[in-house]
Amino acid sequence: MLSTPLGDGAELCPLEPWQAAELAAFTERVRDHLTPWLPWAHSVTDTASARAFLQRYADKQAADQGRVYGIRLDGELVGGMMFRLFDAEGGSCELGAWLAPGARGRGLVTTAARRMIDWAVGVRGLSRVEWMVSPENAPSIAVAERLGMTHEGTLRGVFPMGGRRHDLQVWSLLAEEWRAGAVRGGSA
Repeated sequence: MLSTPLGDGAELCPLEPWQAAELAAFTERVRDHLTPWLPWAHSVTDTASARAFLQRYADKQAADQGRVYGIRLDGELVGGMMFRLFDAEGGSCELGAWLAPGARGRGLVTTAARRMIDWAVGVRGLSRVEWMVSPENAPSIAVAERLGMTHEGTLRGVFPMGGRRHDLQVWSLLAEEWRAGAVRGGSA
């Protein structure tokens, strides 16, 4: 399988429809942790719904409009990353992430996001990367800060989930900021 190493036995690799049973089992194990933040954690309830979710991203990838990846630690699925939106023509994308509680504190999401930003900006030539996050999700906000993103504002009541409307903070970085290395501590 194609993968990108994240260090210390971790890797970022495609998450595809044939892996639906694995995603369904993962989601069931950590559902309580995911449902406050992720709409798909409410709807991925079995292998069939996991396959439908992964197929939507396979179709998005085929149309160059999104992608989904798994984060594996010593071969076990412990989280994931996605280009929730990917607009090559418009020059922007939105990253999303999730991680099992037991895999936190290792920098996996931050490292995976850096790899994805490097690809989006360096290979695909995108100009803007966004990170949308609930104001209540401190770990995700910390990732945006570590990536050097700018908090542009909060969209109030923009996101319906779980029977109520949620606020979303908009964080972003521009390609020239990323290329300058200022947001990455000078790393390439």
